Amino acid sequence: MLFFLLLFLTYIGWLAARVARPSLVDWLLTAFLLFTSSVILTGFILSALYQTNHEWVWAFAVFITASIVGFSLRWLAGKPTPVNVGALLQNRRHEAAAWFGDLSLFGKVIYGGLLLTLTILAVTNLAIVVFTVPNEWDSMTGHLNRVVQYMQRGSMRHFGGTNWNIDTYPKSVCTLQIYGYLLMGRFENGFKLIHHLSYWMVLVATFGITQRIGQLRGASARTTLSASFLTALCMALLPDFLMQAVTTETDIVLTAYLSLLIYLLFSYRVGREYRYLYLAGVAFGVAYGHKVTFTLLLPSVFTIMVYTVFWSGPPSADSLLTTWQRTWRLGAAIVVGACLWMLPTGYLKNIEVFGHPIGPPTALRHQSVERAGSLRNLLEQGSRNVVRYGYDLVNLDGLRNVPAGAELNRTMRKPLVWLEDRLHMRLDDETDFSIVPFTFERRFVFTNANPYWGIIGFGLMLPLLILVVLFVLRSPAHFFLAIAVGLHWLALAYSAPYDPFKGRYFTETGMIAVQFVALLVFIPRLNLLKPGHVFLKSYVGLVLTVGALSALFSVFLNIRALPFAWTTPDGYPFPSVFEADRVRVMTIGRPDTYIPYKRFDDMVPDTATVALGTINDDYEYPLYGKNLSRRLIQINPFEQGVQPIPNEATYLFFDKSVIKPRPGDIRLGTDTSARNSPYVVVPGEDYYLRKLK
Repeated sequence: MLFFLLLFLTYIGWLAARVARPSLVDWLLTAFLLFTSSVILTGFILSALYQTNHEWVWAFAVFITASIVGFSLRWLAGKPTPVNVGALLQNRRHEAAAWFGDLSLFGKVIYGGLLLTLTILAVTNLAIVVFTVPNEWDSMTGHLNRVVQYMQRGSMRHFGGTNWNIDTYPKSVCTLQIYGYLLMGRFENGFKLIHHLSYWMVLVATFGITQRIGQLRGASARTTLSASFLTALCMALLPDFLMQAVTTETDIVLTAYLSLLIYLLFSYRVGREYRYLYLAGVAFGVAYGHKVTFTLLLPSVFTIMVYTVFWSGPPSADSLLTTWQRTWRLGAAIVVGACLWMLPTGYLKNIEVFGHPIGPPTALRHQSVERAGSLRNLLEQGSRNVVRYGYDLVNLDGLRNVPAGAELNRTMRKPLVWLEDRLHMRLDDETDFSIVPFTFERRFVFTNANPYWGIIGFGLMLPLLILVVLFVLRSPAHFFLAIAVGLHWLALAYSAPYDPFKGRYFTETGMIAVQFVALLVFIPRLNLLKPGHVFLKSYVGLVLTVGALSALFSVFLNIRALPFAWTTPDGYPFPSVFEADRVRVMTIGRPDTYIPYKRFDDMVPDTATVALGTINDDYEYPLYGKNLSRRLIQINPFEQGVQPIPNEATYLFFDKSVIKPRPGDIRLGTDTSARNSPYVVVPGEDYYLRKLK
């Protein structure tokens, strides 16, 4: 099967060369869009035909879909001359070598240090992706749980799972995960293929966006290249974005789609080629079909569209006609993209089943605006959230994993805590619009698992953004990007309760905000690569050095995926993910459940059919076994009550709170010492096993 995966990727590259313009970034991002859009469409079709679990059908079907999508886009692009990818790669390699060779000593040290850091992290993360199993909370309860169910059922149709995320989340990412799993020889870590690929595509798109902005500014090719590498390398080291590269979290994939969409819009602004509008329509549909939180990005995307597409000069008959021609093409492309990649992903089914495109009322009350109650309270608490997230962003993420870094971070933030107290903002007193209440000293389990932007964010990105908003630094493109960042920040603050795990959502905001780092090269009076600017160079060098250390600490001391065994500052030992057993790695997020889950795994055959009487927060994915061969049947679907045990079930795994134990049931036990651990966010249940046949 791996041969067919490589063959398909080669074919996608061949198609992309017939759609893209002669640009390495263009070719890579076009190939990524063709790959994702083709696999997603194929998945929808195979689901309708109950062929979701057949790798041979997948292996050939994707070629048909990719051909239709690829040649349609080539026709819309005006059948451009195919790109010579080999020559392009060789040319760009020579350009990069010449650029680095011409850098000053300061430039060589800065860029060389960042590249070395990225290389170390890239090798480490790739090893974690290939050799360790997934273990994120949402994946264990919902995302990967439903992927296995879809394969076992042969279809992605609604079935009513224990966790509400199983049925309500859009299903397009499931098609990509299933394809990766099946075409990599039913390799479990193939589920991470799209997520790890997304990390690199964001860096390519970040690089490309800066290039397009440099062209709009009329900057030289050498200056633009320096700025592009700087923004891409800074983005690569943002702690939470970097950590998501080894997970099956959904936000890193949304960030990839968003970065691709913004790149296409800026590319249109530079070249005024309609092909970019058609590609943007596909990217828009794919992004919206991936996750409903793309809705929160719509104001930001529209703002960027104003600058890149809608604005065509001072009002006149000609400019209005030009704007109309651009707008209807982009609008038509978005409508087609939404019909093909957004609507089939599950929103319509949610309306049919739950009466709302997001999900059931319980979910809305838990993590949406409904939790705030009145409009007045929403405005009040949402305003507090704006400030809360600002406080969360000003942290030495990564370095806080060690005592010295935590103490330095605490000292650095004392003026901010003092200011909040004097202004009586009550950020930590008001808790009614919070999933987990805000604190100035976030728990280690939160800071370690979901940091934000680190020092590069509050030390470079935000100060430069503020200077643009205040018109101290002039750049029309960055002014619109600043508005986009602000609108997404506000959307996150007012649309949902405060959540200390929100760092993963700010990955999309950070992808836009990192563009402001390019001003350190684009603005002549700030240009770091010219002689002088001793104070600025010292400051930037310090920030980037600390940022590189933060990135290393974020990866090497991430308790969910430790390359080496480590004991946390408060004395809790965690194993290396390369050495711990599969169940141990999967239950790191809920350590008190390890003993019952390990006993279940040892006692129940890999091919058993197990009825599950579990609750919304229970991990179900580990119960499938290392070969994902156990069949699990949920008998306590979300808000539907306990259902009869099916006749085909040979075992029953259940919580005491769901089903009353009876004589002969095996109590699987619980780790009472781990239950009191500060790393237990939600305690496990009292688990039992019943042999039915």
